[in-house]
Amino acid sequence: MKICVNCKLILILFVVSLFACTSSLKKDHFFVKKAVFEEGISLDTKIRQAAHVIPTKQQLEWQKLEMTAFVHFTINTFTGMEWGHGNESPELFNPTELDAKQWVKTLKDGGMKLVILTCKHHDGFCLWPTKTTTHSVVSSPWKDGKGDVVKELKEACEEYGMKFGIYLSPWDRNAACYGGSSYNAFFLKQLSELLTWYGKVDEVWFDGACGEGPNGKKQVYDWDAYYQKNHELQPDAVVAVMGEDVRWVGTESGYGRESEWSVTALAPGGKAAMTEINRHLNIQSTTTDLGSRAMIDKASNLFWYPAEVDVSIRPGWFYHESENDQIKSLAKMVDIYFNSVGRNALLLLNIPPDKRGLIHENDVARLQEFKAYIDRTFDRNILEGAISNSGVNANKAIDDQYESSWDVDVMSTSVEFTLTQEESFNVLMLQEQIALGQRVEKFRVEVMLDGQWKEIVSSTTIGYKKLMRFKKVKTNKVRLTILECRDGAHICNFGLFESPEILSDPVILRDKEGLVSLSTESPNLVITYTLDGSDPTKSSMIYDKPFLLPKGGLVKACAFTNDFKDISNMITEQFDICPAKWQVISYSDQVNSFPASNAIDGNVQTMWHSHWDNNVLSHPHFIAVDLGEPIEIKGFSYIPRAGTNKSGTVLKYSFYVSVDGENWICLKNKGEFSNMRNHPIKQFVRFKTSYMARYFKFESISGIYNEDWISVGELGLLTQ
Repeated sequence: MKICVNCKLILILFVVSLFACTSSLKKDHFFVKKAVFEEGISLDTKIRQAAHVIPTKQQLEWQKLEMTAFVHFTINTFTGMEWGHGNESPELFNPTELDAKQWVKTLKDGGMKLVILTCKHHDGFCLWPTKTTTHSVVSSPWKDGKGDVVKELKEACEEYGMKFGIYLSPWDRNAACYGGSSYNAFFLKQLSELLTWYGKVDEVWFDGACGEGPNGKKQVYDWDAYYQKNHELQPDAVVAVMGEDVRWVGTESGYGRESEWSVTALAPGGKAAMTEINRHLNIQSTTTDLGSRAMIDKASNLFWYPAEVDVSIRPGWFYHESENDQIKSLAKMVDIYFNSVGRNALLLLNIPPDKRGLIHENDVARLQEFKAYIDRTFDRNILEGAISNSGVNANKAIDDQYESSWDVDVMSTSVEFTLTQEESFNVLMLQEQIALGQRVEKFRVEVMLDGQWKEIVSSTTIGYKKLMRFKKVKTNKVRLTILECRDGAHICNFGLFESPEILSDPVILRDKEGLVSLSTESPNLVITYTLDGSDPTKSSMIYDKPFLLPKGGLVKACAFTNDFKDISNMITEQFDICPAKWQVISYSDQVNSFPASNAIDGNVQTMWHSHWDNNVLSHPHFIAVDLGEPIEIKGFSYIPRAGTNKSGTVLKYSFYVSVDGENWICLKNKGEFSNMRNHPIKQFVRFKTSYMARYFKFESISGIYNEDWISVGELGLLTQ
């Protein structure tokens, strides 16, 4: 990514301060990784200290990677499962053409800089010849039991100059000692092998899953011992997700928060003291706000705990042949990039090898297309050669490695740039000098159009990198304003770029009140739509705002670009009655963060989920709903949870209706959703006869993975 030298120097010098205080920038006032507040200090003092929480050297180097790769590969690749049971025969593991060099070259060519391998997933099968169990490659026919996937990948990483990481699941559904006093020692032996047999490890990824082992028991993980072993054997490695260096962003969708703080009140890791801090603040990885002033006001500690966004290029984490034509589109990949790397997070993209032991041709092609698009977008910074009106100067400039600091003579909150000529652009890039903390709370960028300043984008946090897209503008004057910050801001990079347009299909959604919205993964396309069943054209209604469709209907939409010269696929969505009046009257179980009401909120991105870790209740699970009025019911629909994790998805079910909410009629007893195990998509069930009722009850008898819990994305009724 090219950086304008003149603009970079100007922005290096552009240091914004609301307090005009330079003394607070001294290194002895920095808090590496953690700050502990003295009791009774003011919010202003807390904010100044928050501005000086900084990353460790390892965290800073990790952040600069921007994109890394996950490689999910194990017994599940050959059984078609996502979570194995632990009793699968090792003889099933037999890749015919395994080529770790093909993996690494593909990933490096796709822009990744580190590869993390699932050395052991929840099924307990080990991809290296561990001395702790025979449930490993030594018992497989691959290379006559003499193979070592971890070794081959590490050697390939060294050959291609890629960093290397390991994923080791603490949950082990095969180990007989799981849930007992000896398991933690067993796990530490496996961890020690991985951290000593293969040379330098750059990232250790701990999954927090904690289910039952083959003995029906659950394990209390010794996180203190796990972390100590990491620090002892690989002190330069960052420990992620259930570790103390990197946090899970809270979703597997590929999207970070708009306000993504690396300085958080969320305490890292799984140690008891950290768990208690989070319990006291009632926060977790999925909490929307982790670092605002309001959150800091309640906190007693702050941590440098940056976000990692994990997502798979396919619907599943492991390879499934049925998903070969479901690779994420270029538009989706680019959207994920802008909303992960471009939102102060690191993108961890999963690309699973197939049964041959190769990354599939479709995945390879998409990665190449994706990398070419990113390179083309950021090939030229429009600001190169621009002249600033700012009088800011510095005695020492920072370098690209974020290792230098500088003294500031003049403070400002805005800086204007005059380009050498009028230029067109539609992408913004901003970066803070995070080695000196994350400070910007709000900013805006304006351009001069027709003699007046016009805002093109504004947002909240910047952090390591902020990327934003907008409708293409053409101008020769640009102004950046830092509206709010913490004890002075350090902007080290500012870029404007012109990205190629991508034609993506429209997405049609409707909320609980019946409000329909249309969008695309590529911003700023023109969308037209129809409601009468006709196919949309450039002459159809142009979508400009959501519209009501409470009783349902057929919506067809197309997206256009290049002045209507290019058209997307036509997308059709059939809606039935909306759930505006519906209320949950009873349910079998729910997790507070995933309540039963989510199953009827009209939002497929939310879900109802029963407990899966503590206080687990087994099937049947049910939800009963008051429709608010009698409705003629002709069938129902079920949508599994969004995202690639389909844990809890219903396979067998029963469906009931009632006129009074007390006496129930079973309309479908022990039905089964067809092909749900292999293709968990929206299901429609139509009854032979319609029924007038005010209440319905949906009951789950079993799930696709035979788990005790249930998850539901959305339930709907068919009345038309």
